[in-house]
Amino acid sequence: MALEVIASPLVGTFYTAASPEAMPYVSAGSKVKAGDVLCIVEAMKVMNEIKAERGCVIAKVLVKNGAPVEFGQALFEITE
Repeated sequence: MALEVIASPLVGTFYTAASPEAMPYVSAGSKVKAGDVLCIVEAMKVMNEIKAERGCVIAKVLVKNGAPVEFGQALFEITE
């Protein structure tokens, strides 16, 4: 089964959860459905929720919490 990636739609800072105390939205092995929040990318003080476009399984989280990300950078590897 081939892995696909979910890429960042904007430049900003990657966050795995809504706050430092909160549990991450997803981790490796998480099953998600369309519309589920995967992470937040903060850009210019705006918190942008990145949501799953379809149901999938998160195979790997590719970015560390708090790391800067570029437009088009792979954030997650996913499988069906």
